[in-house]
Amino acid sequence: MNMNALMQQAQRMQKDMQKKQEEIYKSEYTGTSEFVDVVLMGDKSVKKVTIKNKQLDAEDIEILEDMIAIALNDAISKIDKDIDSKMGMYGKQLGGLF
Repeated sequence: MNMNALMQQAQRMQKDMQKKQEEIYKSEYTGTSEFVDVVLMGDKSVKKVTIKNKQLDAEDIEILEDMIAIALNDAISKIDKDIDSKMGMYGKQLGGLF
């Protein structure tokens, strides 16, 4: 393969990676727990938090905080899995750089 063809292939891969990254950033990911739903954008910014059980006592706040953390981690995990599935093929082609 000549150098020109290699450069063109690299440029195509870079454009494709940028397109997939933009697609991920524009996507919404919902994490859930028993009491809370959290929606994050693909850039891992929180878009919305919804408390499902509005009848909690003050004593339940600590539990609620744990549920929010679980939901956030669930959404972030989904983002990371989507990144791996969409971008991982490039890492294999480039010797594991991603």
